[in-house]
Amino acid sequence: MTTHTTRMLIIGSGPAGLSAAIYGARAGMRPIVVQGLQPGGQLTITTDVENYPGFRDVIQGPWLMQEMQAQAEHVGTRMLWDTITEVDFSGPPFRAIGDSGDIYEGETLVIATGAQARWLGAPGEQELSGKGVSACATCDGFFYRGKKVVVIGGGNTAVEEALYLTNHSQDVTLIHRRDSLRAEKILQDRLFAHPNIKVLWNKAVERFVGEGTGLTGVELKDTVTGETMIEPTDGAFVAIGHAPATELFKGKLELDAGGYIVVQPGTPKTAIPGVFACGDVMDHTYRQAVTAAGTGCMAALDAERFLAEREFLAAR
Repeated sequence: MTTHTTRMLIIGSGPAGLSAAIYGARAGMRPIVVQGLQPGGQLTITTDVENYPGFRDVIQGPWLMQEMQAQAEHVGTRMLWDTITEVDFSGPPFRAIGDSGDIYEGETLVIATGAQARWLGAPGEQELSGKGVSACATCDGFFYRGKKVVVIGGGNTAVEEALYLTNHSQDVTLIHRRDSLRAEKILQDRLFAHPNIKVLWNKAVERFVGEGTGLTGVELKDTVTGETMIEPTDGAFVAIGHAPATELFKGKLELDAGGYIVVQPGTPKTAIPGVFACGDVMDHTYRQAVTAAGTGCMAALDAERFLAEREFLAAR
């Protein structure tokens, strides 16, 4: 068992965590990043990325995260392979215990554990992920311009994604397993008024249908009659919400109704001075790689200011 100490401890290694590490390392804080169960975050399971600034051509998600990690290490970040199982916020220093038994102590702590899209678990879903099945219309909608797409869900996320997809497609279908939507009324009004969106009510996805290397349709079961049908489509967007990775922080930090860490508006500051949250673990609105990177930068800058103020007061 080893104790690792640093001025800035970062839990999570997606765009938010690595951006925090880059800024923290350049500020001389020699950050430690504990990478977690999915090093690199959700971008490591994303193929084509076309909306990250600075790249004219399509890039691959895993490559982008490799480059971010290499940049963070180049400026002085230590990357450690472990999964945090316990945290203690009674510091500073703040303490985290890894599955390995190692102890990590940081004068500041940056939480960047991210969130995962919720999936249906239907046959063909994972096999066709990236080949017609997606959980992010903002990320992947551009690839379906002029094609037929479906959105699965009935809440705000599903309605927003259906409306967004009309920027690219003239044929958008919302599939919902009930006979009414849970989305806010103003969003429903916009959806029902849009000429390029139709709704299939009382339909549950039984499986995703693919031929060769791509999606060709979704098999639906009527939740009232039990009848099945195939709805042809080029793209299917699963929009049933996200699950932030905050189980570790329940009872230790304030979480909102969706399980996201509550921060001071416009900042990554939690209710505990010196503890910051960035990326999808606190952002239930945008959930983009570039916004995650931006909040990671903010967390590092605020961590640096926190330490500077603390040291100034201690020296008086």
